Amino acid sequence: MPTADCQDSTQPTIDYNNKMFLAPMVRVGTLPFRLTVLDYGADLVWSEELVDKRVIGSVRKYNPITKTIEYWKENKLTFSTHENERGKVIFQLGTADPDLALKAALTVKQDVAGFDLNCGCPKRFSVHAGMGAALLTNPELLKKILINLVQNVGLPVTCKVRLLEDMEKTKELLKMIESTGVKAITVHCRYRDQRSSTPARWDEFKEAISVVKSIPVAVNGDVFCYKDIESIKEKTNANSVMIARGAQYNPSAFRKEGLVSTREAAEAYIKWCVRVNNVYQNTKYVLLTMSNDPKYSKTDLYRKIQQAKSNQAICEIFGMESFYNEIQELHKARQEEEAKKEEANAGDKRKLEENEESKEEKKDEEPPTKTLKVDGDEQPKAQS
Repeated sequence: MPTADCQDSTQPTIDYNNKMFLAPMVRVGTLPFRLTVLDYGADLVWSEELVDKRVIGSVRKYNPITKTIEYWKENKLTFSTHENERGKVIFQLGTADPDLALKAALTVKQDVAGFDLNCGCPKRFSVHAGMGAALLTNPELLKKILINLVQNVGLPVTCKVRLLEDMEKTKELLKMIESTGVKAITVHCRYRDQRSSTPARWDEFKEAISVVKSIPVAVNGDVFCYKDIESIKEKTNANSVMIARGAQYNPSAFRKEGLVSTREAAEAYIKWCVRVNNVYQNTKYVLLTMSNDPKYSKTDLYRKIQQAKSNQAICEIFGMESFYNEIQELHKARQEEEAKKEEANAGDKRKLEENEESKEEKKDEEPPTKTLKVDGDEQPKAQS
């Protein structure tokens, strides 16, 4: 396996310094949500964690109706992207195998800006197979995965980790990760088994990252809106910030001018869901989590969203019927345009086949040749 010393200096670059990132969030960080937070000012957006084996073997397709690039496997959508996030979407991998990690990354490489290795997720579905936070206690495997990606994928690679309870081990981990050639590190300021109810350990983060000298380090944990960013960076010495729950509660968390109302942010999100034809179950899930108010689940709006069975029904709840109809007309027009293109292409193909058949028929109609002997040599002569 190559070492980090031979890193390709010609690979595309991303500036991870002094930036705002959307954190990877399962079921939340799908395409319409990423596009929404980009509209509100996020610099880079992480996909939800996608496991290597799910990605490998996915087939790339362009959807001319929604203008999206989609990866499908076994009739299920694995990943989708849109031109509005080109150069800004970071694909987060869940993996515990250097070779599978690389195969998965190469599958989607042409449509993402970079890759991030998930070393922070503590949930069972991730750690039971040695992925996510399980890699924190297997640094040799973590190192092998990162080096294989850094040296062979041809795009910037980053890594997201958590603090370890032993400060010296955290420092050793960060120095090791830096040595692999990654372009940035994000540190979630909690231990592996701590949840969001535990305050972020900013002081420990500040001490831990003091050993990282050559690459940006982003802070993740208890960043809820734009006005929090500068003060947290000052307290922690972080280069950049990554926002998770703050964006989930209100996608305008990245907005310099301040938060818009949850209703306005929800409508902005719904518009992207309709434009890219998001599955309504995912649209519902995100909308139902778009508030940190415990009373939200008791509201009439929450109940109506729960009962919705389509994106159209969701638009009706929010009084967005005209927008929904407008996009459906646009999609219909694109469908008709594509049908005409397919018909024209089919016609061109038929003409080409007919021309080939005509050439073959003409060959068959040509008179056979007769061989005559002239001065002992055989010479072909057309029959009359």
